Amino acid sequence: MRRVLLGGAVWLCLGSAAWAATPLEYTRSTLERARTIVDSTHTHNEKLTELSALLKNFLDTDAMGRDALGPRWSSFSSAQQKEFLSLFRELFQRTYVQKPLLFEKPDFAYVGEERGEGSARVDTKIVTPRDEFAVTYQMRPDGDRWLATDIKIEDLSLTMNFRRQLDRLLSKSSPDEVLGRMRRKYGAGGQGSDEDL
Repeated sequence: MRRVLLGGAVWLCLGSAAWAATPLEYTRSTLERARTIVDSTHTHNEKLTELSALLKNFLDTDAMGRDALGPRWSSFSSAQQKEFLSLFRELFQRTYVQKPLLFEKPDFAYVGEERGEGSARVDTKIVTPRDEFAVTYQMRPDGDRWLATDIKIEDLSLTMNFRRQLDRLLSKSSPDEVLGRMRRKYGAGGQGSDEDL
């Protein structure tokens, strides 16, 4: 009986610890798992698949997509908004997920966190044998996890980078034309690119 109660107490403590993970702890856990995947002997495509599955529980690509469209969000119909978020999720996954694989034996340094009202900022670094890159995650709480709503690499916001590209495209193309371009690149069978939407 005592063993059962002890086991239950341990389970409750572990569950409570997981629920109470700080933004920095949650980021560290995700990035360390990402590093394990990158360091594995799996093929390049297997690594991409595993990283995509992991980061689905870390990246709030819907929030990033809405921010990337900014004021132009309202010029899309509800059906177009839904398709855009789906294509943007694939675009961001391909762009961000492949980044860790471009570094040789990446390591992560965890600088600190700053909490705000319903948000947090986590400062990290990607360290390679040759370079060091500052990476900042803007986070929001979501139940027992924290989701990244933007990522800055060396102070360059990925979301704002996409907004500049979308502004440029939408200044001369309709939402439907932009969606068609994204569909060809990031729909089923699309090869994608991180150069331009």
